[in-house]
Amino acid sequence: MTAAPPELAIASDGLSKRFGRQQVVDDLGLAVPKGSVYGFIGPNGSGKTTTIRMLLGLVRPDAGTSTLLGEAMPAAAGSVLPRVGALVEGPAFHPYLSGSANLRRLDAADPTSEPATSSDRIGTALDRVGLSAAAGKRYRAYSLGMRQRLGIAAALLHPRELLVLDEPTNGLDPQGTREVRHLVADLAADGTTVFVSSHLLAEVEQVCTHVGVMRAGRLVTQGPIADIQGLTARRFRLQTPDVSAALQVLRRLGVSDAEAEAENVTGTLGELAPEHVVAELVGGAVAVRSFTPVVPTLEDAFVALTGEGFEISD
Repeated sequence: MTAAPPELAIASDGLSKRFGRQQVVDDLGLAVPKGSVYGFIGPNGSGKTTTIRMLLGLVRPDAGTSTLLGEAMPAAAGSVLPRVGALVEGPAFHPYLSGSANLRRLDAADPTSEPATSSDRIGTALDRVGLSAAAGKRYRAYSLGMRQRLGIAAALLHPRELLVLDEPTNGLDPQGTREVRHLVADLAADGTTVFVSSHLLAEVEQVCTHVGVMRAGRLVTQGPIADIQGLTARRFRLQTPDVSAALQVLRRLGVSDAEAEAENVTGTLGELAPEHVVAELVGGAVAVRSFTPVVPTLEDAFVALTGEGFEISD
């Protein structure tokens, strides 16, 4: 791969990496559209971080090629990486320096930085991640969540066309997680492509436009998040005191997996229209207290695609 389509911020073809006898990443073909918020999801140990390190030129792949912002990596690292912000495997800073002093050192070491604007850019980055009040506190006194935020601030010292975040909400409390979610949304609204690795599916669902599903080093599927969720069969939840009669009607309609627990009946809609099912139930003298189509989640899609629960560690 010498070039990627101009509409792709990240692309890879056959990307593979083995450590010893373990195939960590196998024949990976990513396609991350520019302007998207791409959720790179999978259980811990599924190859997400190794993939990111290869994409950024930190680890050399055994096979395959990749591009960032349309340029081949790692050959074009010198020209591409200044346009890319990244947080990989947690931040590393000097423990005896304050948050702002750590950012100042990072900024001074960047040959593309303009010294005259350093203070303003550092202040803006700290403010965006909610660390302005702790800017003068030493890093060693930071909580895990504060350290994670400082790492994101470091990635935001300059305007970025692409932001790569590896588990950005690791260690954050619910408020911090919400702030990162809003930050990602704001960056995307400004035109930045955001590539987010995570095992927290609920967070990915709330912020991402596209998803790539990893398992055991392989990309199971990728695409717009609505398309991924659409791979899961539509289900419903029925509340009724007439469970036996409801099951008879549903099985007559072809809902073979309908099952009941107390006064709740669940099953797969398939191609059945909800209003048709309700009409048949009522016509069959079933008292319908509620009938709710269940929107498939990313976790539902993951289970449907792999046959296993998301908490399985590879």
